[in-house]
Amino acid sequence: MPTRSYQGCWTCKRRRRRCDNTRPTCQSCARHGISCEGYEVRLRWGSGIASRGKYTGADKPLEESVPPRLKGRARDLKRDRKAPTSQGQIQGEYDWMVPGSRESLSSQGEKEKEEEAIFNEFMKDGINVLHSTTARESMLQPRLPQLCEESSALYTICLAFQLSLSSTCSPIFLEYFDTSLRKFRSELACSTTLSDGTLTAGLLLCTIGLMHGMPWTMHLEGMHNILQSHGLSDTPPPLDATTSIFRHHLLEVMGVMDISCFSVGRQLVPSKMNRQGSSIGIWRRYCQPSMSRHGVEPVSGLPRSLLDLFAGIGIDTTEQSFWSWSGETGSFMQYYLWEAHRLAGILSLRRHSSILLKDTVACEMIAPSHPKNCSVDATTLVARILANLDALRLACAERPEEDRFIKNAILYPLFVAGLEIRVMCKNVQWQKTIQNCFLGSRQDQILLDLLQEMWTRADPDLNVDDLARERHMEMGLL
Repeated sequence: MPTRSYQGCWTCKRRRRRCDNTRPTCQSCARHGISCEGYEVRLRWGSGIASRGKYTGADKPLEESVPPRLKGRARDLKRDRKAPTSQGQIQGEYDWMVPGSRESLSSQGEKEKEEEAIFNEFMKDGINVLHSTTARESMLQPRLPQLCEESSALYTICLAFQLSLSSTCSPIFLEYFDTSLRKFRSELACSTTLSDGTLTAGLLLCTIGLMHGMPWTMHLEGMHNILQSHGLSDTPPPLDATTSIFRHHLLEVMGVMDISCFSVGRQLVPSKMNRQGSSIGIWRRYCQPSMSRHGVEPVSGLPRSLLDLFAGIGIDTTEQSFWSWSGETGSFMQYYLWEAHRLAGILSLRRHSSILLKDTVACEMIAPSHPKNCSVDATTLVARILANLDALRLACAERPEEDRFIKNAILYPLFVAGLEIRVMCKNVQWQKTIQNCFLGSRQDQILLDLLQEMWTRADPDLNVDDLARERHMEMGLL
């Protein structure tokens, strides 16, 4: 049986005859008197349209006859991304030179303008929320542009902070806050010395958290760990020409934030330095030994000597310490504020002591906190706190330009007075006074909701920190 050949001429293939493959024309065709069609490769399809391969859908084997493929398949989209046409590349490289030539770049330009407007608004107004004193010049404002160059996260955090001042959590704020969080964590992980820019970014991020009930003390711990691992000892050097004044200011802000009575629902892991998980002890360990004990700390609006007492609650501060505090020189409105804080500190000390009394092991530790000759009851203390805050409110209304930011500091005494459940349940009018004193921010609303829950339950043994933790909130009273 002859072997079948697939290499014959086109004529023999069509006639299904055996070809002798003689070139240029086969002898079989010559013997039969038939014109041999040769052996050249032909691009021809029986249906007239290619069904597979490069020329799928074309009616002739030419590039220009290939119809465009419908987009949508993954390999098509991937091919387009990897190998755009030369014309598209040239157009993409020069589109930025023509205003409005591409919608994406136009949107990007509009976004940058919006961000710049938000940042300018923060520099003009939002930054004023960060301090509560009569200080005429902010230490942060003139340094902020340079600090933003040191920290890539700081600029975004400033935008998020300005957006956070709204009474509601808008989607755009949550978007910027999430971006700020990622940038700061990445920057903190790569930081070796913790620059002033990164430290400022972290403190602003903590401020957003304590204003909105979001976790924030973990950032404080992270910054403290880095500072401690790079030369921050328990006895830092005194302020001199080699130590930045602004750096000391940032460290003081950290110390104020860390004071346990200025936070609600704080979730801090206990350690050797912090056995009860209430604070790190930044103020007592770093600020108190190295800074002058005179003058007013600008963020809290309180004298440093009074902050020393607050930082010692649960350690060595007693009621007599608060009663014996001599005060500082200040304005009438500052005296109202400081007196309200001093009396609220006594209530905080008593509340802390009552919690520790439930633990029989701690009874000896808290015995000095209750001087026998002190007979001022909680009702009197609450009345005096509210009287000072009401006087401060009237003074601010009468002289609005004298100290525009002092009302930023009223949250702590206002909230502590509201925590006296027995007193508040007997004096419903005082509840309304507290409600009227809140300024209407989101932070105020969250704190007021906590107080109203406490008043509704009317349980004197209910711990507000436990209530805040049930709601997964960490609040600040700054």
